[in-house]
Amino acid sequence: MEWFYKFPSMNADSLRALKKAIDEGFRGFTRGYGDVIEALFNPLKAFLIWSERLMTSTPWPIVIVVIAAIAWFASRDVRITIGSVVTLLLIGYFEMWDDTMKTISMIFVCTILSIVIGIPLGIIMARSDRVQRVINPVLDVMQTMPSFVYLIPVVMLLGIGKVPGLIAVVIYALPPMIRLTNLGIRHVDRDVLEAADAFGSSEWQTLRKVQMPLALPTIMAGINQTIMMALAMVVIASMIGVQGLGQPVLKAIANQYFTLGIFNGLAIVGIAILFDRVSQAYGKRLQRHQEQVHG
Repeated sequence: MEWFYKFPSMNADSLRALKKAIDEGFRGFTRGYGDVIEALFNPLKAFLIWSERLMTSTPWPIVIVVIAAIAWFASRDVRITIGSVVTLLLIGYFEMWDDTMKTISMIFVCTILSIVIGIPLGIIMARSDRVQRVINPVLDVMQTMPSFVYLIPVVMLLGIGKVPGLIAVVIYALPPMIRLTNLGIRHVDRDVLEAADAFGSSEWQTLRKVQMPLALPTIMAGINQTIMMALAMVVIASMIGVQGLGQPVLKAIANQYFTLGIFNGLAIVGIAILFDRVSQAYGKRLQRHQEQVHG
C-alpha cells in the first residue's frame, strides 16, 4: 500500500529543468525588453512625481482646507468633516506630514489608474458572459495571490523604485473596481433598460445615461475597496522603494522602534478611516438620490 501514500509527482530532474528554463526565459525577456518596458512607464512616473510634489509642496493649511471641503461635499456631514481635519492635524503634530502626503499621492494615482482600467473592463464584463467567464478566474488569482509575490516580476522587469511599487499596488487593488463595476451594471433594473430601448436609445446612450448613473453607488463601493486595498499594500510596497508611511513602519520592524511603528501605523489607519468614511458617505448620498429619482 506504499503507493497509496506517495503523491505522484514529476521527476526531480525534469522539474528542476522546467523551473530553470522558465527562470532563464524570464531573465532573457527582462534583459532584452526591460528598457523598452521601463520607457513605456515614463509618463506614469512623471504623473506620480508631479502628484507627490503637489502634495508635499502645498502649504499644510491649504491641504487641510481642500480635504475638508472634499469631505463636506461628499458627505454633507459635519462629524466626518471635523474628523478629517482633526486626523490631519494630529498627523502634522506628530511630524508625519510629508510621509502622509506621499502616501496620499500614491493612493490618488493608484485610484485614478484603477478607475481608468477597472471601469472599462467591468463594462466589457457586464456586456459579455463569455468575457466574464474568462476574466473572473484572473481576478480570483489576483485577489488570492500573496501580495509579496506581485513584487517579484515587477522588480525583475523595472527594478526598485516608485513605478514598480505603484504597479504592484494597482495590480493588488484593481479587482474590486472591476468586479463591482460589472455587478453594478448587471443589476440595473431590466424595466428601465426596456424603457430606454423603447425611447430609441442607442447602446452607448443607454450605457452613459442609464446604466452608469444607476450603477454609480456600486461603482463608488468599488472605489472604496480599491483605496482600502491600496493602503493595505503601502507597507509591503515600501520594500521596493515606495516612499511614504510604509517606510518608517518597515524601519521600525527592522530596528525594533516601537513608537515609530505604532505612530505611523496609526497614521495609515487614520487615512484609511478618513477615505472610507468620505467615500461611503458619498456612495450613500448617490444611493438616496437614485432612489428619489426612480422611486
